[in-house]
Amino acid sequence: MANLKEVRVRITSVSSTQQITKAMKLVSATKLRKAQNAIVQMRPYADKLRSLLLNLADSMEGDSLAAYLNERPVNNVLLIVVTSDRGLCGGFNANVAKQTNILLKGKYAEQAAKGKVTILPIGKKGFEYFGRANAKMFTDYREAFQNLNAERGFAIAEWVLDAFRKKQFDAVEIVYNKFKNAGTQILTAEPFLPIDMKTLATSKVGKTKSDYIFEPGKTEILEELIPRILKTTLYRTLLDSHASEHGARMVAMDKATDNAGELLKTLRLQYNRARQAAITNEISEIVGGAAALG
Repeated sequence: MANLKEVRVRITSVSSTQQITKAMKLVSATKLRKAQNAIVQMRPYADKLRSLLLNLADSMEGDSLAAYLNERPVNNVLLIVVTSDRGLCGGFNANVAKQTNILLKGKYAEQAAKGKVTILPIGKKGFEYFGRANAKMFTDYREAFQNLNAERGFAIAEWVLDAFRKKQFDAVEIVYNKFKNAGTQILTAEPFLPIDMKTLATSKVGKTKSDYIFEPGKTEILEELIPRILKTTLYRTLLDSHASEHGARMVAMDKATDNAGELLKTLRLQYNRARQAAITNEISEIVGGAAALG
């Protein structure tokens, strides 16, 4: 059995850790509220744009618009991997990395074997993980979450769209955590480019077909509208992941606080038993000494 001093030191250490995890939970809860408001306000707008995209699919004409829709042989692939900048959020980052590896070993195994898969990490944890794996990466946007706003999100999307139009990549897919509520994040891997109209048609958006009158012209409007829809979709993805991160960290810190409480109960019981044993031993020695003197 551990001596009293060792148990006392452990109790002090666990108590300090419990205070830290409790504080981190409160901080994450505060940040989650702000991040949740952002994604809740963005979703109706993004869903409406996706619905509009589905309605306009039949109206697209010209090479500039068809470039977003037409599938071509997949030689070069871009995987946008959205993680967090910090840890202590349970399996949030590990699940994204695992799903990405599944894609690399399954759907894009042929391209990965030829070194034609590029990782675009958004978040430091994804950059560190695939950096250790010596993966081919484009790292300019790994710190996007340090100052996340629409301008930065649109800039990332603009780079992706430009690279796709120039045929640097033939397929773009996003791996991220979709926010459902504070305790639930849905690991998602969804194609970004080319636009998958079948997926849109089976989603909750775009159920009603509309006939639009274009002014000044159909091509001019669509050339401006389609890239904006795609940029908004990517920005919504970043907001989803950002809210999911804080939700995952809040839950992880809540569980850590509870675990620390259970550990403290065990340590205090152990401490009381050790103290009782020490007292019993001292009483036995006194009684034995008194008997020897008598």
